[in-house]
Order: sequence, then structure tokens, then C-alpha cells
Amino acid sequence: MAVRTRRDLFSCETRIDTTQIVPASRLVSSITGFPVQPNKAIVGANAFAHESGIHQDGVIKKRETYEIMRAEDVGWTANRMVLGKHSGRNAFRQRLSELRIEFKTEQELNAAFERFKDLADKKHEIFDEDLQALVTEADLEQENEHFRLVSLKVCSQTGETPYAQVTLAVNGAEKAGSAEGSGPVDASFRAIDSIVGGNGQLLLYSVNNITSGTDSQGEVTVRLEHGGRIVNGHGADTDIVIASAKAYLNALNKLVTPAERTHPQVGQPI
Repeated sequence: MAVRTRRDLFSCETRIDTTQIVPASRLVSSITGFPVQPNKAIVGANAFAHESGIHQDGVIKKRETYEIMRAEDVGWTANRMVLGKHSGRNAFRQRLSELRIEFKTEQELNAAFERFKDLADKKHEIFDEDLQALVTEADLEQENEHFRLVSLKVCSQTGETPYAQVTLAVNGAEKAGSAEGSGPVDASFRAIDSIVGGNGQLLLYSVNNITSGTDSQGEVTVRLEHGGRIVNGHGADTDIVIASAKAYLNALNKLVTPAERTHPQVGQPI
């Protein structure tokens, strides 16, 4: 962006599609499990935010006063159309199209719209980050469906040992399990392990809020290791415990999936 912004100083061209910088940053953050700091230049949530009255007045009168580049040029969206539980399918489809999210079939769109309506019942406003997390979660579930969360009940109160009851669909058949733990998340993981068998060692547990507000979705990253193989699992929900269970199951699904993959250049197994 320095090269593109100051072409008067840099006589070269990168041919990089800069509108993919923010999506690429989100992808790296999702893979590694480490959230982007809000004050990070260009890709941070506050990079193009202005709270000071002087700044706001300057940007309104002439954007270049405080912004040397446009937010849209690096992948942020300026459209502030609010989506909620009263939004229709056309508005939902249009917003996804603006975010460059396309579906192969009408069935996939319908399934995503149902997820959107379920989320809208829990949140007052649906932000772009919520939509991206929603679509990502749908892709993860379609890719690995050995274990799927059916229901989760957690009891946690002062002076009592947290307790979790979970029902999973294991290759299509429902199985139930329960366990105690040091906290609601630990109890949920132990309950899941009582059904599928706890073969993975937990290396990382990371929680990040997708948007602001007390009704924000929590995005959880779980990293498991088994037999020298390390996988990341992701889950999102307005309930952190449920998001954690989804992430844990996503990682377990990857562990039971064959690990063989091909090298992108030579096409040989690695």
C-alpha cells in the first residue's frame, strides 16, 4: 500500500489486488488462532475509525486530511446497510455479493439464509464479520461431518463443580455423554471426549469477539495434536461455550480425516 499510495516516490508496480488485503489478514488470523490487534495499521478494526470530533470533521470535509488511502482499496466495506431478523433473502444475497461471497447452488444459499435468520434472533444487528463467520462455519461443517453437535447443556454456578451434557451425531447416529470439569468449557470438552474418545492434546484455546457489543459472536480457535499431527478447529456462536464445543468438534473431525495431501507444486503426497 505504501508503493500504491506514494507512486510519486516509488516508480514500480506490484500488480497486487489490494482489495484482498483485509480478507487475507482475516484468513491468516483464522488459521493461526491469533486475532488482529484493533490498532493494527490497514487491517485493524480501528484503522479507518474516527472518534475525535476534529478528525471526523476533517474526514467529512476532505477524506485525505486523515486518510492517505481509501478503506475500500484494502478490502473494508463502506456500505452500512443494517441486516437483522426482518431482512429478506434479497438483501442477504446482495450483501454477500458485495462481500464477494458466492454460492454454487440455491440450496447452499437457502441453508446460509436459515443460519442467518437463526443468528438474527440472537443479535440485533448482523455485521459483515458475522456473515463471513457464518459462511466459514458452514463450509467447515460440509467439509467434515463425522461429529456434529446436536445439543449441549451446561450447569455452572458458584460453589459447584461445572457439569456438561452433550449429544452428538456420530456418523449420523446420535450419542450422549456427560462430564464434570474445572469450568463449563472444560466440562464440555470432557463430555465430548466421553463419546468420541479423547485422543488429541489441547495445544491452544483462543477466544476472540467477532464484533463489538455484549451480543457479539465469539470466535473460538482450538489446536489439537495427536501422533505428531497438529490441526486447528474453529467455531462461532453468541454463546462462548457452544462456540468452543463447535471448534473442538471441528478439530476432532480433522483428526479423523486422512492426513495425506499433495504438494501444490510437484503434486506428490507430503
